[in-house]
Amino acid sequence: MAQEIVQELPPAALTEAQIATDSGRNRGLKIAMWIGIGLLGALGWTMLAVVRGETVNAIWFVFAGVASYLIAYRFYSRFIEKRIAKPDDNRATPAEYKANGKDYVATHRNVLFGHHFAAIAGAGPLVGPVLAAQWGFLPGTIWIIAGVIFAGAVQDYLVMFFSTRRGGRSIGQMARDQLGRIGGTAAIIATLVIMVIIVAILSLVVVNALAESPWGVFSVGMTIPIALFMGVYLRWIRPGRITEISIIGFVLLMAAIIAGGWVGGTDWGVALFTLDKVALAWFIAIYGFVAAVLPVWLLLAPRDYLSTFMKIGVIVLLAAAVLIVNPIVQAPAVSQFASTEVNPVVAGNIFPFLFVTIACGALSGFHALIASGTTPKMVQKERQTRFIGFGGMLMESFVALMALVAAVTLDQGIYFAMNSSAAATGGTVQGAVDWVMGLGLTGVDVTPEMLTSAAQSVGEESIVSRTGGAPTLAMGLANILKDLFGGTAMMGFWYHFAIMFEALFILTAVDAGTRVARFMLQDAFGNFIPKFRDNSWRLGVWISTAIMVAAWGAILLMGVTDPLGGINTLFPLFGIANQLLAAIALAVVMAIVAAKQNFKYLWIVAAPLAFVAVVTITGSFYKIFSPVPQVGYFANHFKYRDALAAGDTSLGEPAAMEAIVRNTLVQGVLSILFVTLAIIVIITAVVAVIRSYRLGKVVDTEDPVVPSRIFGAAGFIATPTERKIQAEWDALPESLRSDAARH
Repeated sequence: MAQEIVQELPPAALTEAQIATDSGRNRGLKIAMWIGIGLLGALGWTMLAVVRGETVNAIWFVFAGVASYLIAYRFYSRFIEKRIAKPDDNRATPAEYKANGKDYVATHRNVLFGHHFAAIAGAGPLVGPVLAAQWGFLPGTIWIIAGVIFAGAVQDYLVMFFSTRRGGRSIGQMARDQLGRIGGTAAIIATLVIMVIIVAILSLVVVNALAESPWGVFSVGMTIPIALFMGVYLRWIRPGRITEISIIGFVLLMAAIIAGGWVGGTDWGVALFTLDKVALAWFIAIYGFVAAVLPVWLLLAPRDYLSTFMKIGVIVLLAAAVLIVNPIVQAPAVSQFASTEVNPVVAGNIFPFLFVTIACGALSGFHALIASGTTPKMVQKERQTRFIGFGGMLMESFVALMALVAAVTLDQGIYFAMNSSAAATGGTVQGAVDWVMGLGLTGVDVTPEMLTSAAQSVGEESIVSRTGGAPTLAMGLANILKDLFGGTAMMGFWYHFAIMFEALFILTAVDAGTRVARFMLQDAFGNFIPKFRDNSWRLGVWISTAIMVAAWGAILLMGVTDPLGGINTLFPLFGIANQLLAAIALAVVMAIVAAKQNFKYLWIVAAPLAFVAVVTITGSFYKIFSPVPQVGYFANHFKYRDALAAGDTSLGEPAAMEAIVRNTLVQGVLSILFVTLAIIVIITAVVAVIRSYRLGKVVDTEDPVVPSRIFGAAGFIATPTERKIQAEWDALPESLRSDAARH
């Protein structure tokens, strides 16, 4: 009887011939279109890197970036799909054969793209490029675009695909399966510890953005009940109506944003939604726990999908404003700080610290945790991993590119006044002017009136030493959008809108990160207590979630209660730790490709692994061994320790100096731990590759094949053949459909 039901179902996948037919439609028109895109991209790159001239228009960033992304997605990602991934949509994904209605839930590809993009796009693509602008616009632009195409998107796609083939296992558990006990244990420890620090730092950025902001607290808070409604609507009220709920969700989100501005202007709104940092930290920790244990379809997926509307919408709006307003780039192509080590914004040489600073905008190890965490447990069909993994990372890179544009189109005097430390500027307008003018910047003439006027235009008392990147991005975004909507009078609105946008942008990485951390801990515990690997075991879910939330929540509370901002001292670790995670992920992927005996195309993974390993290990060694206090953790540690011992308080108050001594020691020890673990994983991966080559036969660690009984299109827009097959599935009686096909 079961066999008869299977025979009655429409196809679960397109045949190779059908895929080729869809791909070959309108061939002549497509060839002409891709030639046009290629020429437009070449023009953009030529104007940025070759011609330049006295002024550079920001429009060329959009042309160069978008054309490069489109070409990479169409050609390079398909090449990887064909030569390495080789997906089979007749094969069920974990979301189908492990479906439990909580973590394993087959999700519509566009909703899942929204969840995945919202989860991976945190502080990195917003803040990193802004800080990297100190080296000029060209180095950052090249790495953001080239790095994502040949490293970041490759990692995200292949980690997601290989995790999907292995039941949604975490990158740490895949490392243990592929590299053995030593390499796997090192990878599990590294991913767990780094994940705790990353989620804590992301949470701190959200707290700082929302503290004392009733508008932001109300609007961001309203996304939770809206997401719950969307989840219930899509699950029970109108199953499968993606377009319908998308429109409803977007309207409700816009209403929440507009209402937030009004609520923030009322006395009762200020009293109710003005929260201090400690209260916000507790709320975020509680939210992280709840979001990690609730069924993924109820809160996490719809909230992330909802957030993606705003994330992508604002970035597309910024890109459109650049095309219309045509702002002029104020930063040089390569600045004078490219050849110095002690710099006003980010200390260290351009190599390796440009790559470490930009981080998530081009390559992010955090993404590997998401791509082997929530997302592979929700993928409908294997072919969708290219759209979600590779495409999602390209979109994040575009976010980073637009953040860079916002920074480099700002007046350079304002940029360096905002991003130089209070120790350098004294925290005063005149001190900032003296500091910036003393940097010897070509063509920069900043005055006290300029800085005061800039602060007043966005409704702030001061913009001096507003470090961290987020305020600079808000200023740059407001500077461009006000020329499109409202003029100077709207600067304040756009500035505070951007601050709220950044908080919403980052919070989605916190809730997804907590859920992924829970998966990772369950996998780790499962090596000793197998029942923990059962994601349906509620007690195990609660215990694992509580441990991870307690870990990052404790660090978060330490940061918000320390008057020196204790966790802020860990932020420099974020970039290096994140890139070391990427090296670990690429090493695991390389070992998997080698185990499949696919040595001909191993370079696709080995090349970015070699580059990121050199970059991050070099960066780690600088941070550990550099004798320059501004660069080396231990050099700074000994400088302040010796000053305290000698009774020299010229470097600051004794309490502050003691905190620096303590924090730099923690930074240095963690740096040693992270780089050691990463080196162990990389070495064991190389050994595994050599072993696979000598063995000469495929070693398979994938889950057994289960035939699929659901259907889903591969890309954002279904092809004609996919629409035809989907119509056949939609015409089936409800009793014959798999429950997974409804979500």
